[in-house]
Amino acid sequence: MTASHDARVPPDRVRRLQRAEYDRMVGFGMFRGEKIELLQGRLVTMSPQGKPHAFSVTRLNRLLVRALGDRAEVRVQAPFGASAESEPEPDIAVVLPGDYLDEHPRRALLLIEVAESSLQDDRRIKGPMYAAAGVPEYWIVDLAGGRRRSAQGQSRGRVRERHAAREGGVAGRSRLRGRSRARERHPSAAQTQRGSVKDVDILRSHAAGSSI
Repeated sequence: MTASHDARVPPDRVRRLQRAEYDRMVGFGMFRGEKIELLQGRLVTMSPQGKPHAFSVTRLNRLLVRALGDRAEVRVQAPFGASAESEPEPDIAVVLPGDYLDEHPRRALLLIEVAESSLQDDRRIKGPMYAAAGVPEYWIVDLAGGRRRSAQGQSRGRVRERHAAREGGVAGRSRLRGRSRARERHPSAAQTQRGSVKDVDILRSHAAGSSI
């Protein structure tokens, strides 16, 4: 009997990769030079970074490090232990200070994904994944739409999108409020178009109120 070209392996017969197994494989030098992340037990390739994406990640890192000081660690495109079957690499992760030499952080105060062409995946796949991991605050910087989307927690297994503010608008305060009152000048018009979120928007979200 000839197999159909449209035949697919049933999902219940697919053996998913565990995060512990994936970490051991990485430790043995596998996947060297490949840009991949473990999502729901599957190895998923990551898209190359465009200039607006790299610009935004660099700016977010600089602003958050300056605003938070030594109260938290800001990790850039580093592994995050979301579950036993998922180890994504969010563009920005704000975690409590700690020794992560032998174990990637499994808890985060804030995760940020910069979406240049990955908006739907960042919302539909990573949003529920981060919520299930107990991440209290998740931002998606939508470069194409010029928005910063913020989601918090879960409601009946679905992520609640709390607000969606356009660039320059203040979209409420994050849980990462610090005592710092630092402010920066607004970027140029060209930087605003390419950089997604204005300095003052980020700093207002992080620099007011009580400490972490």
